[in-house]
Amino acid sequence: MSGAAQQQQQQQQQLHQRTRIGNYEIGKTLGEGTFAKVKYGRHVDTGASFAIKIIDKDKILKHKMVQQIKREISTMKLVKHPNIVQIFEVLASKTKIYLVLEYVTGGELFNKILNQGRLREDQSRKYFQQLIDAVDYCHSRGVYHRDLKPENLLLDAAGNLKISDFGLSALPQQFRSDGLLHTTCGTPNYVAPEVIDDKGYDGAKADLWSCGVILFVLMAGYLPFDEPSLMTLYKKIHKAEFTCPPWFSPAARRFIAQILDPNPKTRITAAQIYKTDWFKKGYTPAKFEQKDDISLDDVESVFSKSTIQASPPAAEHMVMEKNEKKPTIMNAFQLISLSNVLNLSGLFDTPEDPRKGDTRFTSTKPANEIIASIEEVAKPLGFDVQTRDFKMKMRGDKHGRKGHLSVATQVFEVAPSLFMVELSKANGDTLEYHSFYKDLSKGLKDVVWKSELGTQ
Repeated sequence: MSGAAQQQQQQQQQLHQRTRIGNYEIGKTLGEGTFAKVKYGRHVDTGASFAIKIIDKDKILKHKMVQQIKREISTMKLVKHPNIVQIFEVLASKTKIYLVLEYVTGGELFNKILNQGRLREDQSRKYFQQLIDAVDYCHSRGVYHRDLKPENLLLDAAGNLKISDFGLSALPQQFRSDGLLHTTCGTPNYVAPEVIDDKGYDGAKADLWSCGVILFVLMAGYLPFDEPSLMTLYKKIHKAEFTCPPWFSPAARRFIAQILDPNPKTRITAAQIYKTDWFKKGYTPAKFEQKDDISLDDVESVFSKSTIQASPPAAEHMVMEKNEKKPTIMNAFQLISLSNVLNLSGLFDTPEDPRKGDTRFTSTKPANEIIASIEEVAKPLGFDVQTRDFKMKMRGDKHGRKGHLSVATQVFEVAPSLFMVELSKANGDTLEYHSFYKDLSKGLKDVVWKSELGTQ
């Protein structure tokens, strides 16, 4: 093998090291923000899929974001609704905080609009109904999102809407004595005019304005307020200067105008929305169990002063970061290169050839079990075995015709439940190698996988 090829193989091996956190194996990156990454997670016992939000402690300490992140996590634990991304568990290591979230596979609603263009009125209404159900539920728990936009709305496998990203949400303790919120935040095109004024605003009414902008975007395929100049944009938002496209029904036009009312005092409320004919058409209320005994103990434990700064191993909900090494993944091109003139039966085993000193077989057993089985069989045959990172070196104790027989072995992952084992003569006589392989194969009969063609 050339030096470049060896370097590439080493890089692949490093890339395939997987981190395990508690009961979760961490996989590919699903998304990335300023203070956190979201990665795919798999529960090692059940195989269930999750999204793991990973927050770097140093970053949130440096930017004094601890309380905001704690607020986000507390918010997500408090809200349990079928149209809101669920948080199942909060863990922490010495350097990171891990949020175990519901894994939503349908992508962003924003991407659906980009790919499909504007949605039909009945489709838009369905998503809007689910959005209002979830937002109104949040408001009933004293939680305000403050950054509602299509990019923060996900779709599950069944096409149901899920609200995510409560990073800018507000809990009751953030209200001042006047009963209003005073933090200007959100995405400019979706922000209510009273939020821009910075004179205090009702979180529920501000969220409903954003919902109205989202409904317009769903039905029109573009924003109602969209100007290159921020000052011009804000002026149009303050006056609610927008024009509905001709394909909007008269009922939809009237309904959107009630939501995008620049005066929060006269803007339609959630209770009034539920009573409108346009909203009620085909509406089915969300079904879920109300839970009022939700514990925030794990949040308090993870964000306690001693834990956030020192992470004592004995602290509850603390985990150790472990890098789990996995066999090198073999890609399709490597597989084809191993076959005999694209006859893929050659992948499962190489026939005995006195001119060659390499052999392959496949197995459906776990990689660790394959390695342990080879070692168990090889030692009684008089071989010293050294194992590292799913690679083995076996050296015979007898001096043969061409010195001591040495065999190099490596396990490759072909698929999640299929592994290829490659053995090659590193030193010694080829015929002695094949004799060794025959004896080894007899001891591995429960490990070697048989193809449908009967090849071993």
